Amino acid sequence: MSASPNPSVNLEKAPDMQKTPSEGAGEIVDGVDNNDSYISPEDEKKLLRKLDLRLAPIFAMLYFLSYLNRSNIGNAAVAGMTTQLGMTSSQYSTSVSVFYATYVGLIFPLVLALRKMQPHRAMTFMSFAWSIVTIGTAFVKTYRELLACRLLLGACEAGFFPCISLYMTMVYNRHEQGRRFAYLFSAMAISGMFGGLIATGITYIHEVGGLKSWSWLYIIEGLISILVVPWVWFGLPSQPSVARFWSDRELELMRRRELQRREYMGEAPFDWAQVRSALLHWRTYVAALVQFFQDVVLYGFSTFLPSILKSGLGYTSLQAQYLSVPVYALGGLTFFAASLVGDRYALRGSVLFGLNIFAIVGYLLILLVPANGVKYFACYLISIPLYCGAGINETWIVNNSAPHYRRATALGLSQAIGNLAGVVSGQVYRSAPYKLGHWFSFGCVVLAMICIAIQIVYFRALNRKKDLIANGTIPDDRTEFDGENNLEFRYVY
Repeated sequence: MSASPNPSVNLEKAPDMQKTPSEGAGEIVDGVDNNDSYISPEDEKKLLRKLDLRLAPIFAMLYFLSYLNRSNIGNAAVAGMTTQLGMTSSQYSTSVSVFYATYVGLIFPLVLALRKMQPHRAMTFMSFAWSIVTIGTAFVKTYRELLACRLLLGACEAGFFPCISLYMTMVYNRHEQGRRFAYLFSAMAISGMFGGLIATGITYIHEVGGLKSWSWLYIIEGLISILVVPWVWFGLPSQPSVARFWSDRELELMRRRELQRREYMGEAPFDWAQVRSALLHWRTYVAALVQFFQDVVLYGFSTFLPSILKSGLGYTSLQAQYLSVPVYALGGLTFFAASLVGDRYALRGSVLFGLNIFAIVGYLLILLVPANGVKYFACYLISIPLYCGAGINETWIVNNSAPHYRRATALGLSQAIGNLAGVVSGQVYRSAPYKLGHWFSFGCVVLAMICIAIQIVYFRALNRKKDLIANGTIPDDRTEFDGENNLEFRYVY
């Protein structure tokens, strides 16, 4: 997923954000300094607070529901879906993987199509579409019908994250987006936790109206998604900078923010040189591999956790549902803590490297120790870097990529390669006790840590070289001077 740098990280700052009132402040109109695009820090905080209160709950709820609807197949399987449909473990794994066939395949076409659509309307349509598909999944009678629903669900969700990212660029300046994307990753963690809670309650239904409990799981979660559709339609304005909920004074401030956004986000023409610079650099692919390795763990463990607890550790269906809840909760809390540490100390790769050690220990315990209590404890260790892997790495890519189109290319490539992990994870978690999946995930964590270590050493060396150039110790051999090549641009590690 795409994220952006946080204010605490010293990246390419917009020139207008560095202005002060003393730099030619003009006349005051309704309490607003009429000086080009200047906004006081106090006014900026008030605007952001109002924007967050209006938009963040909608964004978080949408992402919560989209991830819940794609991953609830794990809870449905434990609740009896595979038994009723007569599916083998191999067929179940394929039904998990096939979602990503349309999801990955349609991302780029839909991104291009979104340029012709209003993002808020597109998000409304997609949320309604995946709600209908989710409800429809409750009535499948065969394995083939389930595959069709999974393919449709992937198509409905494919353009969602690019769409929500596009909308955020209409509202927030680049250095403000990091915290807002963190809300989305947090919603992902909460979806795993509440998915288990919902499934636990629905398991008691057994059979009502000729439908088993797993069918009611899809129906209830689909109906919840439909209830959110009107909120999206009426709650997201087509042009946030001129929305009706702003006062006259706030409209003037938003106009100035729009000037800042255009200056910093850029209205510059597409630059192939920046794209080539990203595609031809080895570190772009190392970062994309980290995303892939971390996503294998994320998609595999989060989707199959209920099955791991039931078929792998021997718990009952009900126990597997509610025992998954605190595991997901720990993953979410760790993500919050890691985000705070990373923002405060401008650390990305170093934090992720340290957290992955817990996953290493967790996989070894779940693979080598026979006691089920120890295996369940291992699930908590694996959950510690579960959501951090994808979120921190994407933020790391953004922090260390500049200017705009180099950053966009690096992020796009990491998204394309990273989401392929959804296909792979479904194929390695094929049958209990899931040793193949655990060993494969263990190997991915090790490889991710190697790639992370390589980048940490490399970025430290680049910062050291910039220091030597700045103090005149070594000659300046740069051929470019903007973006990452600026001596004031500091790589984070």
